[in-house]
Amino acid sequence: MTRIGLLSDTHGYLDDRIAHHLRDCDEIWHAGDFGDARVVDELQSLAPRFRGVYGNIDGTDVRRTQPLVQNFEVEGLRVLMTHIGGYPGHYAPAARPLLAAAQPGLFITGHSHILRVMPDKKLGLLHLNPGAAGRHGFHQVRTLLRFGIEAGKVVDLQAVELGKRAG
Repeated sequence: MTRIGLLSDTHGYLDDRIAHHLRDCDEIWHAGDFGDARVVDELQSLAPRFRGVYGNIDGTDVRRTQPLVQNFEVEGLRVLMTHIGGYPGHYAPAARPLLAAAQPGLFITGHSHILRVMPDKKLGLLHLNPGAAGRHGFHQVRTLLRFGIEAGKVVDLQAVELGKRAG
């Protein structure tokens, strides 16, 4: 099993709570809006493997090292990750051809600051949005997701509340 820590929308903010909840992960994934390259560097130091995509607020310092889209496989599960992708029934126009081409079993997005775990029975995938781990935005509670991938399936999925946005 591969243990994953998934976060998004840090907007330049990381605290000890985030590091605490990601410390036992084999991989850390960030679904965009890092805020600055320092966040990329800090997250890369927390786990053996790091994967991320840039978001709409990210400047060239982040875009130089993080792609717009990640399409990869972990333990037999095809994963597609992009910052602005929508969710089942409301996919962003740019995400639709990506989904058709990749045919992922797991589709990860950020951007909305709303934690979402939704199956898409039509496309045969699980959609995850970890919400927002940073302090910037309209969300009230900072969140991330932890889960495992084993034999092509997401297992042991946990939503983690990191505390209030302002605190």
